[in-house]
Amino acid sequence: MLRLRTPRRTLTVLGIAATLTVTLVAPAAATPPGIPSTSTARSELASLTVKADGSMTGYSRDKFPHWIDQGNNCNTREVVLKRDGTNVTTGSDCSPTSGSWHSPYDGATWTSPSDVDIDHIVPLADAWRTGASSWTTAERQSFANDLSDPQLIAVTDNVNQAKGDQSPDTWKPPLTSYWCTYAEMWIAVKHKWDLTVNSAEKSALSSMLDRC
Repeated sequence: MLRLRTPRRTLTVLGIAATLTVTLVAPAAATPPGIPSTSTARSELASLTVKADGSMTGYSRDKFPHWIDQGNNCNTREVVLKRDGTNVTTGSDCSPTSGSWHSPYDGATWTSPSDVDIDHIVPLADAWRTGASSWTTAERQSFANDLSDPQLIAVTDNVNQAKGDQSPDTWKPPLTSYWCTYAEMWIAVKHKWDLTVNSAEKSALSSMLDRC
């Protein structure tokens, strides 16, 4: 958690001077599970197969069934909204009725879930052209709904839309302070799912890790 310290101030109470230090606590950023250490990320990045991206022929988001039922009337999107939000309350259908969401990509905080997208750290289309085109539908469904790894995160909707299906060599989060974590998450997902990286992508990820 980021803590910002204000200047020390001296107050006089009943003739006694006292020094007061105020600590401001910034909103907590979403923290998906399984984010590796920087050293582990570097090791995993070195082990990834470097290969030119494959074709997009045959790609469709429908081939990655997502936001599936996760039990308790919740789908994957709703589970991530509850996990990544603050003071989230839900109705009987698991849809959020109140709460707030801090987007680590751009530092914005939202109180309406309609302003929040659940981003696939490694986009579905990127996965398709780096190995997932040969997977079964069941494997692609598991990838698109992966709650055990740092693959899903709640972020500002238009920032996610600007990202599209780009890899880190052409798109990075607006907040440079998040580049390290973003690279660690991206690498972890590619390593877990045995996806390839192209040379420009690998170089960008290595440079992002240098900020850690």
